[in-house]
Amino acid sequence: MSPSGDGSINGACRCSCSSSENGGFHDAAAENGFPKSHDETRTHCARSKPSSCSSSALGFDSILLTGSENLRRIVVASAKGFSIGAGLKGGLALFSILSRLRSKKSRKVEAFSDKQAISMAVKETLRYGIFLGTFAGTFVSVDEIIGALGGHNRTAKWRSLVAGLVAGPSMLLTGPNTQHTSLAIYILMRAAVLASRCGIKSKRFGKLCKPFTWKHGDIFLMCLSSSQILSFLNKHGGKDIVILQGVKEIASGLPFTNLEAIEKLYNATGVEVKLDPNMKTPCSMIHGNESCSEHVVSFLIEAYKRALPVYLPVYLIPALIVHRKGLLKGPYTILGKGIIGSARSSLFLSAYCTSAWMFTCLLFRIFKCNIPMLAMGTFPTGLALAIEKKSRRIEISLYCFARAIESFFTCMADIGYLPQSKNLKRADVVIFSLSTAIIMHCYAQEREVFRSKYLNVLDWVFGVPPPPCETPRCKTS
Repeated sequence: MSPSGDGSINGACRCSCSSSENGGFHDAAAENGFPKSHDETRTHCARSKPSSCSSSALGFDSILLTGSENLRRIVVASAKGFSIGAGLKGGLALFSILSRLRSKKSRKVEAFSDKQAISMAVKETLRYGIFLGTFAGTFVSVDEIIGALGGHNRTAKWRSLVAGLVAGPSMLLTGPNTQHTSLAIYILMRAAVLASRCGIKSKRFGKLCKPFTWKHGDIFLMCLSSSQILSFLNKHGGKDIVILQGVKEIASGLPFTNLEAIEKLYNATGVEVKLDPNMKTPCSMIHGNESCSEHVVSFLIEAYKRALPVYLPVYLIPALIVHRKGLLKGPYTILGKGIIGSARSSLFLSAYCTSAWMFTCLLFRIFKCNIPMLAMGTFPTGLALAIEKKSRRIEISLYCFARAIESFFTCMADIGYLPQSKNLKRADVVIFSLSTAIIMHCYAQEREVFRSKYLNVLDWVFGVPPPPCETPRCKTS
């Protein structure tokens, strides 16, 4: 990186000297198999004067990088960003294709051939790899350019904010007409969490952000989101769209329009069902001739089978990236944790979807069918989140909350309360860019608000310089 604008070498450390602010960081760094750059830097800080320590990340003022090193940092960040994007998307695509091939015998009508599915998977993998690679490369490039022109010390407080904002439109590389509203809102939620953690530390805003420290706030948020978003679980909800439409009609007090389609759906599976147009509860639509209790058991088993192929890549692929060194030392331990985590998360998702139908049947048998009752029936399903590890609950609840927000505004637009904007067609890119600006600013200036595993991944992509005592100049002197 270029030298700072004032031409001096600042001996400031990049880390935060207080290890308690990022509790358990040392152990996490060692466990994840990443270079213990944070811990070594903190050790360096411990030997330095307190005044020399700083949490001004990405300032890199302690190290003078040449032009070739700047270029190398950009290329390396782009390559690592591409590997993460292509690895995650490619892994999910691979499991999707394997699942498709496994269930090929049960498919009677195919929307597209296996070759087309593989071609689409390859294209999506490359797009997401290029997207994250470009994002990482753009961020580092803008960070380097601003630092070189304005001086790293003088621009340290806002440089990463601008770089993250400029890098955000890289999302367009996934497809100019491909909307990523859910992803953008999720990243916005992540940015809001980081901002709230910064607020908790602040003397001025600490009291306002106190509710964010509630122990079980993640489960409450999941319950709240469940009242709105269970309809987006088209696959894991386990019910065809015609059944969902029938439940919606009976809850809204509307006449049935698709009872024959529901009957044909059950007949195609070998179940003879005759639906009553005057039914008061949707049980016969939801589970045919099965009793409610039998349906709960059978649905839970099938939902678990659907969930397991989804969570295996979620755990195993990041393990190849985050725990890459640990896999060489103890592969069975890390892979075992991944398999156990996949099993646990699959149980959560299957229990989550099963409880939605269970509470729907229960409440509709006790009370009158209506939309508020449907919301009440799906609210307790969020309690299934307690099955998950505490560290994953906030991630899942934020993701579902983002989908709930998207679903809510879509519903408002559909009924005419919220006219769609014709001027801002890619609001997702704007939201994503603003969110990445906040996240990258926190990464640069408030590193202790990140959990260690995320900090390790970001450091792996964008690079962490060694403390001054480990630079080549110091070693040769």
